[in-house]
Amino acid sequence: MKSLPEIRLAIVGGGPAGLMAAETAAGLGVSVELYDAMPSVGRKFLLAGKGGLNLTHAEPWEDFLGRYGTRRAELEPLLAAFGPEDLRRWALGLGVATFVGSSGRVFPVGMKAAPLLRAWLRRLREGGVAFHMRHRWQGFEPDGGLRFATAEGPRTVRAEAVILALGGGSWARLGSDGAWVPLLAQRGLHIAPLRPANCGFDVAWSAYFSGRYQGAAVKPVVAAHTGPDGVAQRRQGEFIVTATGIEGGLIYALSAAIRDTLAAGFPATLWLDLAPGRSLERLTAELSRPRGSLSTANWLKQRTGLGGVKAGLLREILPQETFADPGRLAAAIKALPLRPTAPRPLDEAISSAGGVDFGELDHRLMLKASPGLFCAGEMLDWEAPTGGYLLTASLATGQAAGAGAAAWLAGK
Repeated sequence: MKSLPEIRLAIVGGGPAGLMAAETAAGLGVSVELYDAMPSVGRKFLLAGKGGLNLTHAEPWEDFLGRYGTRRAELEPLLAAFGPEDLRRWALGLGVATFVGSSGRVFPVGMKAAPLLRAWLRRLREGGVAFHMRHRWQGFEPDGGLRFATAEGPRTVRAEAVILALGGGSWARLGSDGAWVPLLAQRGLHIAPLRPANCGFDVAWSAYFSGRYQGAAVKPVVAAHTGPDGVAQRRQGEFIVTATGIEGGLIYALSAAIRDTLAAGFPATLWLDLAPGRSLERLTAELSRPRGSLSTANWLKQRTGLGGVKAGLLREILPQETFADPGRLAAAIKALPLRPTAPRPLDEAISSAGGVDFGELDHRLMLKASPGLFCAGEMLDWEAPTGGYLLTASLATGQAAGAGAAAWLAGK
């Protein structure tokens, strides 16, 4: 009779999905060993929460589900089992109360990620979860064992069930480097290429504009984009001018559509309304008044309220003759064409799109072709905007994989 592996459940990856999988499985009576390449777990979680940890979003359920785009159908049952309210109750169970901000985003009282992570790790250890740091996964042995590189040399771990929660391809310095892609592709799995999500874009700034306005925030502004599929999106917010282009919340909200437009070989245009509080008619009337001895900068400021980087954008993008035509200038202020040329590199992105195709998985997130092997988190082929959606779905997939692995082991 073949002896059972020493380990019941091995989890590879110590981000939110892996930790939630560990908590769920351990809570169902499964012995759990967790492995991570970094010296400590939750590094991306901590950095993402450095300026205020956005846990989830309190908007209506249908609106919330809509944020997951083409992967709504796959994620909906997982989010129904562990959604925004479940997440808030879970945090409260760790001693961390939450509140809803004016934008609908949900934050922990105190705003920081570290207290939540400390309480979470304490509960995991008390629940019997064992942690093994500096274990970089290198693939599978011929008998299915997990091969790791460690400071003490190669190590092979054999487990009855395995959950992979290896993250996407952004922020490699924190452990999400996408190195798992070829290791799973060797098993014949369909894996969508990893692409930047919630990312910035290159813009062909002049040297003057880049040097003068790098780091400037453009706000308030409305940005509109229409993809090659004819779907129009319109958002209000702010973005940052960088040395190479644009980034920030408003850009991230539209980044998937802009990225996909460029990838399809079409030019992408962001139409910027630099004066969302003023109508075209009012702007035209104001700009039609005599200029007198005012300089162009002072004239723009007095007539339209635009100065600084917004005025700089007009000068950067518009031909000089436009400033002599009040109607054309007013129209440009309400719809200024800004043309991103390429997304910034994957490693700079907040998150990544692409990953293991949901068609490879059953409802428990177990690979159909590899019984006992589960996947969770950002390594699955889904994406979402910032605003708590990324973390909520990562935790929901971790919960589903942990419960699925426990049920599969019980069925053995």
